Amino acid sequence: MQLRVPGPTPCPEEVLNAMTRQMVNHRGKEFGELLERATEQLKRVFQTKNDMLILTGSGTGGLEAAVVNTLSPGDRVLAVSIGAFGDRFGDIAAAFGAQVTRLGFEWGTAADPEALRRALKADPSISAVLVTHNETSTGVTNDLASIAAVVRESGPLLLVDGVSSVGSINLPVDEWGCDVVATGSQKGWMAPPGLAMVSVSQKAWAAFDKAKMPRFYWDFGKARRFLNEKKQNPWTPAVSVLYGLAVGLDMMEKETLQGVFARHAGVSQVARDGVKSLGLSLFADEAHASNTVTAVKIPEGVNGKKLLQVLREEHGVVLAGGQQKLDGKIFRIGHLGWVEEEDMREVLRALEAALPRARG
Repeated sequence: MQLRVPGPTPCPEEVLNAMTRQMVNHRGKEFGELLERATEQLKRVFQTKNDMLILTGSGTGGLEAAVVNTLSPGDRVLAVSIGAFGDRFGDIAAAFGAQVTRLGFEWGTAADPEALRRALKADPSISAVLVTHNETSTGVTNDLASIAAVVRESGPLLLVDGVSSVGSINLPVDEWGCDVVATGSQKGWMAPPGLAMVSVSQKAWAAFDKAKMPRFYWDFGKARRFLNEKKQNPWTPAVSVLYGLAVGLDMMEKETLQGVFARHAGVSQVARDGVKSLGLSLFADEAHASNTVTAVKIPEGVNGKKLLQVLREEHGVVLAGGQQKLDGKIFRIGHLGWVEEEDMREVLRALEAALPRARG
């Protein structure tokens, strides 16, 4: 079975085998050494000297943690959105009492840094900007370097959804000045769901000291204290997932970070070129097309749900449909984590065979 959705992603055998290990004491030395090593490896992938926290939860949990640890009810927040997950980030802040201003862009396009600059100038009281680096609902990657530069001009916090980008697409956290960046183990890390990994800058820690939103399980302060003082998590961690993540991190280091980025770029180019060779159209503005997910317009006369069914049942290829207002209008090919160019060619061969069966 070819699982090619934007997450969860396939796991290498080495990762799966590591996860079959017996449990260890999560308050003991062996787990502490594992946690400490994984934390340092993650810092290298995030390209940061900031604190790195490994939390038990999904990527969305990491985003909630970013919000509740840095903001207070009533804070003015600018949520930059180019799709479903950008909208969700803003919804999280609103749920905890932030005053959220939405800066939305047409789905399929990237955020315009100049529009962001105008929005920040129009409201100097903005305390944080929320942005999704890579939007899997539309297959678009924002120009986060330019967005971050604009945010630094005004001074608010920059909270980044890097769930489907970090570990697959270049995101140098320190160079770009990102204050909190969250990702999830089930994306480019070649591990199952269950862990959220979050980097926290000194500026974010200063905000943490003043933040008044309720937090308990997601408390960054507890997580940092337990890591630094005890080499532990404050709460029971997903031990097996960490076993797998550690192996995935070793594999990434062996490949090198630049090698990982280059592989994803190559696989995504095969996907985009192949889709167009079949006479299909990309949904995303190709200048900002993602290297981890390709969104494709469903052509006139093709039943999208039947297409996905034929691919799954007759070819063993699992792709994702569109979300929310894109349901039935696009399908999405995930190509992040454990993926090679030949995997994409197999997907494209299956797609070529399935398209005629889904017409009418």
